[in-house]
Amino acid sequence: MIRIVEDLKNVDVYLSLRKQVGWIELDRQQAQKALDNSVKIFTVYDDDKPIGMGRIVGDQAVISYIQDLIVIPEYQSRHIGSMLIDKLIDYVKSMTKTGTRMMLCLMCAKGREEFYEKHGFIGRPTPQLGPGMIQYILQ
Repeated sequence: MIRIVEDLKNVDVYLSLRKQVGWIELDRQQAQKALDNSVKIFTVYDDDKPIGMGRIVGDQAVISYIQDLIVIPEYQSRHIGSMLIDKLIDYVKSMTKTGTRMMLCLMCAKGREEFYEKHGFIGRPTPQLGPGMIQYILQ
């Protein structure tokens, strides 16, 4: 049975899910700090098996980011990602103060744009917005 657990900060689950989708490895301390500093975490289970996760990070007032939307390969194309992103969007809506607006951002993997567009996201650049940008800081 599919269920969602809120605010689970289990570093082993997080690292396992990341590994199963082929993302870069994080050390345990870095991964735990990421979880601890998340605004909200939703972890999806099939019975006792973790199959997905999504996190919200941000300032909880002006800007939020969807981070680490993960669904392991054997559960992709089963609407788990849509269920997760809907939960994440609903959470951000719930913390947005009446009469204000919150910017909800994400960076998607190449080829996943259509999925996010179905959920109301717009690609950049647009006539009003420049391209998103990134810089990796290596130590």
